[in-house]
Amino acid sequence: MISLVFGLLLSFHPIHLSITEIDHNEKSKALQITMRIFIDDLELSIRSKINDEELDLLDPGKGRTTDALVKAYLGEVVRIKVDKKAGKINYLGHEIEGPAMICYVEIKNVKKFNTIEVTNKVILETHEDQSNLVNVNYKGKVKSLRLTNDEPTGAVTFPAK
Repeated sequence: MISLVFGLLLSFHPIHLSITEIDHNEKSKALQITMRIFIDDLELSIRSKINDEELDLLDPGKGRTTDALVKAYLGEVVRIKVDKKAGKINYLGHEIEGPAMICYVEIKNVKKFNTIEVTNKVILETHEDQSNLVNVNYKGKVKSLRLTNDEPTGAVTFPAK
């Protein structure tokens, strides 16, 4: 469903949007996170961060890799706290889907939680109208956040059962 919605939005780009899905996997005791980001916007932001106006994110050259550049960038702009404790974000990789890059990350050792606080500043330094939508899926319930330049951090709480 998210792919369909994101795909429909792609035809209207230059909308400045990313969509993040955070799913709790009870078996692996981890938060599995998928981030969909427009490649051109991500490339502009990374170019600015590393001061390289010629960067081609999908073919970076100069001994760099796409994954290394994206991992470093996401490490600077994304923070997740689980019950007020900072989660260690592990970058797993990416794939390309049309004009979007899908980035896969996870936070291990999350057995259960009540509150997740997300700071997502992806592309905010490049586009003032950027919106970062975050959906948190936990025990069959979904809660959502819209993070912007004015409010790059938000939290969702799931009542203890």
